[in-house]
Amino acid sequence: MKQEETIDKSRRDFLKTAAIATVATATCGSLACSCSSKKAPAGDKVKLLSPTGEIVEIDSAYLNHQEHMSIVSKLEAREGIAGKKFVMVVDLSQCKNARSCIAACQKWHYRPKEQEWLTVKLLKDSDKAAPYWFPKQCFHCDNPPCVKVCPVDATFKRQDGLVLIDNDRCIGCKFCMAACPYSTRVFNWDEPELPMDIRDLAYSPETGIPAKVGTVEKCDFCPDRAREGLLPPCVEACPNGVFYFGDENEDTVSNGLETVSFTKLITDRAGYRYMEELGTKPRVYYLPPKDRAFPVEKGYQDADSAIQERFKEYKDILGKKESAE
Repeated sequence: MKQEETIDKSRRDFLKTAAIATVATATCGSLACSCSSKKAPAGDKVKLLSPTGEIVEIDSAYLNHQEHMSIVSKLEAREGIAGKKFVMVVDLSQCKNARSCIAACQKWHYRPKEQEWLTVKLLKDSDKAAPYWFPKQCFHCDNPPCVKVCPVDATFKRQDGLVLIDNDRCIGCKFCMAACPYSTRVFNWDEPELPMDIRDLAYSPETGIPAKVGTVEKCDFCPDRAREGLLPPCVEACPNGVFYFGDENEDTVSNGLETVSFTKLITDRAGYRYMEELGTKPRVYYLPPKDRAFPVEKGYQDADSAIQERFKEYKDILGKKESAE
């Protein structure tokens, strides 16, 4: 099975299990009533009434096991995961605009192809400097302007460092979009096209599912996966280990290939925060594009025509280089 198909299936299974578990909680009394560190063995099939009014059949083992269940209240979703302080590090020397991270993000959140929470830009630090690929997502600032301007407290900052949006509260005023200096938010102008089993789920700020028309969305660092001890899909999908994600309190980050000290990584590699002079205190750090693993041209040549069209400026640079040769 292809990686993106695996991500999609696991996402559907997780959300469906979460919905069913709400009913299971009432039956069992608590999801944690008989959990263990190991997966429960398969049991008899039982029928339950789902939150959408359907009769569903599930394995009885799920009534007592919570390893892959992350049912949280609205209050818990707003408070965050106790003891955690999530952080991301992006290694610019390894990015070649493969765009696997974007595809995985859109797949996990059921977002259309044209709506990117994570984007890859082409930057140059000066006229004489070489261009490089620059992944950009929400920076989950410790001093977030978006939170300050929201009139209904739809955008909020959690104790674990994440900035999320509660689209049950969002009124679509776009004040947060105007306040964000990084332009990392998107607006749902149209009714989202979602699978029926996803559309009927109860909305959660932790999953951002299901999406709502007339509301603002953005990268959320996938806290539903963090509760399960999993890496965000963008981290897992990147073939070159560009993204490191982890807990600053534990001083540990991982790109799925290696786990390293967060402090040592940004100290040894001269990590920095984008537009830090604004005082927003981003929770995303970048490692400079030194000793790049791939020529920047590769990320342009391997892209489809629609993506190439985005980088007309780079196309001109490439043309000049070719003519000079």
